[in-house]
Amino acid sequence: MSAKIIHIITGGQRSGKSEYGEEVALSLDDSPTYLATSKYWDAEFRKRIEIHQNRRTNNWTTIEETLHLSKITAVNKVLFVDCITLWITNVMDHFKYDTDLSYHFIVEEWNLLCEKNNIIIAISNEIGLGVIPMEKATRQFVDLQGKVNQYIAKKATKVDFMVSGIPIHTKG
Repeated sequence: MSAKIIHIITGGQRSGKSEYGEEVALSLDDSPTYLATSKYWDAEFRKRIEIHQNRRTNNWTTIEETLHLSKITAVNKVLFVDCITLWITNVMDHFKYDTDLSYHFIVEEWNLLCEKNNIIIAISNEIGLGVIPMEKATRQFVDLQGKVNQYIAKKATKVDFMVSGIPIHTKG
């Protein structure tokens, strides 16, 4: 991996990950690049996306890419990736919930993205802290999310875990 910095921010839903990550990105660059990975799943989800969009000022460059993160052309930039979890959802959907194909695709795409020599700040959810889901597809997703988080965190230079808006520095 040749990324200058890989900073992973993980935590639960609505724990303040994105807000904190955006602050970190802006502290490093007045005009960072925002790599948005989410699809517009439904009207409620569109509102969630709009919250993120409305928080950003015009100095952000936004790239929307739901599958092939390595396609982006940003090089030597501060790249804010929001979020790994939604990207995994898209990949799992694309590969019809084949976790092996999904994992290998994710690792390859992540490694290619990191070769662009950017400072990467990436948001990811920590969803494996609760009970084991009853539904097979949900268990597979939780397992894949955990495996991807581990892979990315091992390669990261810095990892923060968010609790109620407070970053807990766990690596770097």
